[in-house]
Amino acid sequence: MTDYGRDLLFGLFVTPNAAAVDLTVTADRAGLDLVSFQDHPYQPAFLDTWTLMAYAAARTSRIRLLGNVLNLPLRPPAVLARAAASLDLLSGGRIELGLGAGGFPDGIAAMGGPRLTVGQRIDALAEAIPIIRDLWDTGTRERVDHRGEHYTVVGAKRGPRPAHDMGIWIGAYKPRMLALTGRLGDGWLPSMPYLPRGADSLPEMNARIDEAALSAGRDPARVRRLMTFTELDGPPARRVDHLADLALHHGISGFIVASDDPRTADILAAEVAPAVRDLVKRERGAVPAA
Repeated sequence: MTDYGRDLLFGLFVTPNAAAVDLTVTADRAGLDLVSFQDHPYQPAFLDTWTLMAYAAARTSRIRLLGNVLNLPLRPPAVLARAAASLDLLSGGRIELGLGAGGFPDGIAAMGGPRLTVGQRIDALAEAIPIIRDLWDTGTRERVDHRGEHYTVVGAKRGPRPAHDMGIWIGAYKPRMLALTGRLGDGWLPSMPYLPRGADSLPEMNARIDEAALSAGRDPARVRRLMTFTELDGPPARRVDHLADLALHHGISGFIVASDDPRTADILAAEVAPAVRDLVKRERGAVPAA
């Protein structure tokens, strides 16, 4: 039972097609905190996620945007670092970096990416995150040098620096990826349908992240816990109780609903989010009980 005390975020997970831009505008106006886009560059039915994010950022004013999650094998980390920082600057600090080790190896190979084993993909992600952070760190004049098994960056100039302290949120499920998240990540970004035992998996998975964070000398609360849902089941009161329970007992502080329906954005922003925030505040003791 863990509440990391983080502020709560609410958002959408949308299909990367032309309709996604108008949906992002709707979510922005409704008052949601973020919109995320799946990233499958080998799918010709989908728009390129990074291009879509840039266009959506130009059409909105306050909502945060991220890939959920970006396919690292097809997005070299040094280039991705510059792209993410650039879009963050252009959008006024509204980009978060969702990263995955890369699923669907056949699709990745078909697009010219490396065909790696699961272990190799995890190792590559562990190499990529320090490269990205080093390129964002403009507090030193030293150039970035990294010679690893999967990535070589020699003499790269640092910068630009993102407009805000951009989070690297990692999609992870298995023990090694959970440990990597605790050691290197700013956030954990799984999907509820892929948890082995649903919400019952959360105590064990959180524990792996926490243990890895502590072993690396980090505060486990530094790692934000988010969750993507395919839908919110049941009547409104049950939805609110369920999400509040996830926040108070499992540390989930980001709730992302997969939907391409503008009505979902309105309901989530106007009804669900305020009720969950109010209940969580009362339970935390920040607001006196009536």
